[in-house]
Amino acid sequence: MTAEAEVRDSGKVALITGASRGIGYGVAEALVARGDRVCITGRNEDALKEAVEALGADRVIGVAGKAHDEAHQAIAVERTMEAFGRVDFLINNAGTNPVFGPIAELDLGVARKTYETNVISALGFAQQTWKAWQKENGGAIVNIASVAGISASPFIGAYGMSKAAMVNLTLQLAHEFAPGVRVNAIAPAVVKTKFAQALYEGREAEAAAAYPLGRLGVPADIGGAAAFLTSDQSDWITGQTLVVDGGIFLNAGVG
Repeated sequence: MTAEAEVRDSGKVALITGASRGIGYGVAEALVARGDRVCITGRNEDALKEAVEALGADRVIGVAGKAHDEAHQAIAVERTMEAFGRVDFLINNAGTNPVFGPIAELDLGVARKTYETNVISALGFAQQTWKAWQKENGGAIVNIASVAGISASPFIGAYGMSKAAMVNLTLQLAHEFAPGVRVNAIAPAVVKTKFAQALYEGREAEAAAAYPLGRLGVPADIGGAAAFLTSDQSDWITGQTLVVDGGIFLNAGVG
């Protein structure tokens, strides 16, 4: 019997945004492995199709589109409901970081775009899943924030501001959606993905040396955290931001 055949159906369904690669894909792997059925979204249709095939087309569907597009949000939730009949978990992972530089020179249009993609899209998806399933049936939401949202983040200020907003969005949703829906966030440090490549490319050993655990994160680290926050083991946890950082915050204030 193959490993795939041994996976038991959990009866639960997750919608994961921005999951054709990187952290989103790592979360999808973790949830599929425990038996969830999953809808993943992403902008690139070809990349999305490849991810669906790799994860298992018998358990996973993909819906291509831009996360900030309200029509796409509605279609993704509708397709999930049509395919699986429910949407227990929402993982808001889609995000962008289009600029690197000092905040004094930040283009305000870029700041607006970053906020729209990273924050407003997450709110939109939360509203859609709430209306479609979670309001009447419960569930959980996990917002992928960042350590950049809970500390100063030089040269990625727009991204950091948007992730701080994600942390507060988590609090607002947790308060309003209780008691049926738990809402938490994960704040990763640097995870080895194409998205974060500029932060470690060509200097990975040097970057990793700053982490007490001696390495950068990998998508599976965040996948494991998301699996926990959408499991029965976290049933009394809501409104929290779980920092998954390899211990990097332990170095705060050390010269």
